[in-house]
Amino acid sequence: MGNITLKHVSKSFGSTIIIPGIDLVIENGEFVVFVGPSGCGKSTLLRLIAGLEDTTAGTINI
Repeated sequence: MGNITLKHVSKSFGSTIIIPGIDLVIENGEFVVFVGPSGCGKSTLLRLIAGLEDTTAGTINI
């Protein structure tokens, strides 16, 4: 499996910004956990990485 790279990724629904624009690199073999309160965008971020939802801006490379 290769690296996962997020560059300036953001997601919004209408005027509500869910993910404000993040940069993240997950190297091959790394173990990553997304932790936060309910409604902070954890599941949305995973859905973006999996390709189940489109980003509003930015790119995701696997």
